[in-house]
Amino acid sequence: MMHKRYTKEQCTAAEAQRLAQEIAFGPVVFQVSRLMLKFGIFQLLSDKREGYTLQEISGRTGLTRYAAQVLLEASLTIGTILSEEDRYVLAKAGWFLLNDKMARVNMEFNHDVNYQGLFHLEEALLNGRPEGLKVFGEWPTIYEGLSQLPEQVQKSWFGFDHFYSDQSFGKALEIVFSHHPKRLLDIGGNTGRWATQCVQYNKEVEVTIVDLPQQLEMMRKQTAGLPGAERIHGHGANLLDRDVPFPCGFDAVWMSQFLDCFSEEEVTSILTRVAQSIGKDSKVYIMETLWDRQRYETASYCLTQISLYFTAMANGNSKMFHSDDLIRCIENAGLEVEEIQDNIGLGHSILQCRLK
Repeated sequence: MMHKRYTKEQCTAAEAQRLAQEIAFGPVVFQVSRLMLKFGIFQLLSDKREGYTLQEISGRTGLTRYAAQVLLEASLTIGTILSEEDRYVLAKAGWFLLNDKMARVNMEFNHDVNYQGLFHLEEALLNGRPEGLKVFGEWPTIYEGLSQLPEQVQKSWFGFDHFYSDQSFGKALEIVFSHHPKRLLDIGGNTGRWATQCVQYNKEVEVTIVDLPQQLEMMRKQTAGLPGAERIHGHGANLLDRDVPFPCGFDAVWMSQFLDCFSEEEVTSILTRVAQSIGKDSKVYIMETLWDRQRYETASYCLTQISLYFTAMANGNSKMFHSDDLIRCIENAGLEVEEIQDNIGLGHSILQCRLK
């Protein structure tokens, strides 16, 4: 896929010129399309195949004729709607924005979490810090401030995070528990979503989550009263402190959508401490969305764009991995990859590792 797509020109001159203008007007295109959703225009056109006139859309949405007109005319040239005589109808791209949950989750994430902060992307790239995060607060990374972000921002952040991970958990549980772990270490376990799945999937396993103390507090609130919650434990730690060892004595170590939150140097440090904490029979499972191992090119596109969220908003120095980069970190930490399973959920891969 990469050879076909990324080593040869895909556009004619006219298509390339059009793409250049779509890029130039990208912020406008995004906001127009978001408001076509928010104001219910896409839904209106989806509900009535023959479409509506400008006047009808204005009346049904409560928008002025002018407001409806500028949105509709922009959407017409964007390609999310079509014109049939004096009526507007829904195009395929508009249908996907309306009905594809992934598109909706991505749009909400980009609007609520990233949009304002991306104005500071240039500073972030030059300084190696998440300069866009200052639109919400003065934290070194988004993770320290996650529990203090505005409610809607938190909702979109967790909605994005959980949408992708949740689709993968079913197959991931089969893979991890095929080796019958009794004690599992969940590094970067966040709100305990994976740990909860584990204790409900297996009635004997004990799960310990290693994360920042404030994240563990959120985890305890999220898991309180759930079946198996008494078998979920917390171990507070600053994961970036090279002098902080990880707990020992676990059959399996799990990291999901976690290592992409750190630079390669930090990833190697984390994995080195993992290697120091496990035995020769322990398994290490790393679940990530590797942009070069996707089934569909659209997924690779999304993942490489998401990398800039990490640059501008999260920490200033991490990204969605190319598999070669992650495997190099694994090997430099004293581990080796036994097996890679791809196409899990919406595009995750699980790298099963062990001590060299």
